[in-house]
Amino acid sequence: MTSIAADTPIAPPPVVARDPQRDRRLVRAWLILVALMIAGIVIVGGATRLTHSGLSITQWQPIHGVIPPLSDADWQQEFAGYQQIPEFKILNPTMTLGEFKGIFWWEWAHRLIARLIGVVVLVPLVWLWWRGRIERPLKTRIVAILLLIGAQGALGWWMVSSGLSVRTDVSQYLLASHLTLACLILSYTLWTARGLAPSYTPSTAPVRLGGLIIVALALAQIFMGGIVAGLDAGQGYNTWPLMNGALVPDGLYTLQPWWRNLFENAMTAQFDHRLGAYTLFAATLIYAFFARKTPQATGAQRLAILVLLQAVLGVATLINVVPVPLALAHQFGAIIVLAAAVTHLRGMLPPLPVRLSFAATEPETATAPAT
Repeated sequence: MTSIAADTPIAPPPVVARDPQRDRRLVRAWLILVALMIAGIVIVGGATRLTHSGLSITQWQPIHGVIPPLSDADWQQEFAGYQQIPEFKILNPTMTLGEFKGIFWWEWAHRLIARLIGVVVLVPLVWLWWRGRIERPLKTRIVAILLLIGAQGALGWWMVSSGLSVRTDVSQYLLASHLTLACLILSYTLWTARGLAPSYTPSTAPVRLGGLIIVALALAQIFMGGIVAGLDAGQGYNTWPLMNGALVPDGLYTLQPWWRNLFENAMTAQFDHRLGAYTLFAATLIYAFFARKTPQATGAQRLAILVLLQAVLGVATLINVVPVPLALAHQFGAIIVLAAAVTHLRGMLPPLPVRLSFAATEPETATAPAT
């Protein structure tokens, strides 16, 4: 066997060209994972609301709060905190520790997933940034997602704190805002991920405008759904298509000033949510008709079908007086409609231009010649 002399120079590591599309596939997969986690926390948040679990944890402990109660003394301490708030004193004065545990776990899971989302965004962001795998325009977008997630956590605690001192429930204004911000973060994450796909389908300005209107209507409908949930408005007027025996019931504007009815009158909130559903469905049908001879025809038809299915779920949830499984399916349907609308719209626009972070090359580790 021959050997190489000790003073024989070893060739420098080979330099390979950076593959932007490989990096984009990696970042896109990561953002899709983040989007899936955001969709998941929206559903868990819905379950937390439906089971009236949101006020079971009365402190905001971003780090220590990861650890659940591990002993009887820990459970008693958590329960004692809950016993001090109006929800317990007025609505649940006979609640036992065992019943408290049932609502505690929903809220704990909701907060744990929120923390995990933050970690899943922050840790890969730091690593991919350090490795030069994130393009310059993407850095700003992903940092914005991270900051929005932080703002969502702060808004969530503001919402919870609104129900700890005077009210027996959280503010419907903050609940709807919390839900809508989550959906905005989901939309922006999906928009960014779809912009990294190498292909798109060109469209005309009117078709793009139609797609934008569908996205805006879906978000508005989600906000109104949050108001309905915050007021427990689905617990009443459980008939369809008539509401309280009429298409347009009496009592829609009993509060003054009039705008308070939109957010504080349960009848008006549910009526508006119904109108929002009719408007969104009509808009998708009109959009599908006008897009029928364009490359966006299939996507437009898909949106109309999804909105129809979502409307059926909504009616079923209403007439059955909001059972938890149907209500969660309805909330999941809203996420699906929004995600489909956002990706449909972004798919009509060109991909984000490729701009590398650092040099377009990176060294590979060389293997020393065998002796």
